[in-house]
Amino acid sequence: MTDHAHDLASVRDATERLLSAVGELDNAKVTDQSRLPGWTRGHVLAHLARNADALVNVLEGRPMYASAEARDADIERDAPRPLDVQIADVRESAARFQRAGAVPADWSRTVVLRNGITDAVSQLPFRRWAEVELHHVDLGIGYELEDLPAEFTEREIGFLTERFAGHRDVPPTRITDGTRAWRTGREGLAETEAVEVTVAGERADLLGWLAGRRDGSGLTVTGGPLPALAPL
Repeated sequence: MTDHAHDLASVRDATERLLSAVGELDNAKVTDQSRLPGWTRGHVLAHLARNADALVNVLEGRPMYASAEARDADIERDAPRPLDVQIADVRESAARFQRAGAVPADWSRTVVLRNGITDAVSQLPFRRWAEVELHHVDLGIGYELEDLPAEFTEREIGFLTERFAGHRDVPPTRITDGTRAWRTGREGLAETEAVEVTVAGERADLLGWLAGRRDGSGLTVTGGPLPALAPL
């Protein structure tokens, strides 16, 4: 069972790591391109702040975003702000998320997220943890996939393999780091498939491929080509 209190603490620690690193930047570097196409570092920081508030909305029974257009407009509005304003916003929105997560509630209930996705409310702290960790990497300021906490990397690989499980465009796929294996993709083999595809490598490379942060060139693939995965 998901330990949401543990994950809330992990979110807090990850946020402090990110804020400490961002505090070493300056206003010019905030406007530099991030690793996400079309987004500056300011866009990433604005998204992190608005995502925290969006998850507060979900915890308190409101829609995550007013609309997709409103979400995008808020990020564009907030992206150009100076560094001190960005840091304060990320910190204050993170605190709001922590306060909302500390309110006694039924953590077994199901909630609706963006694009109609549903999940157990107990998963929200882990989803926020993923936002903070992966977008810290996306900032391109020296924090890499190899630097992620081992617990997070293992759990996020499991989360993403579940996300692609049953996906008709992904062949039956076994993913392994040599110690543990996960399976994803559609169930059963098509007539043109003799065996399932096996993707092997270091956990950071596996996560990078699954999360769309690496092209998979560091992985070993047998049984077919590296499966193409839809964007997150």
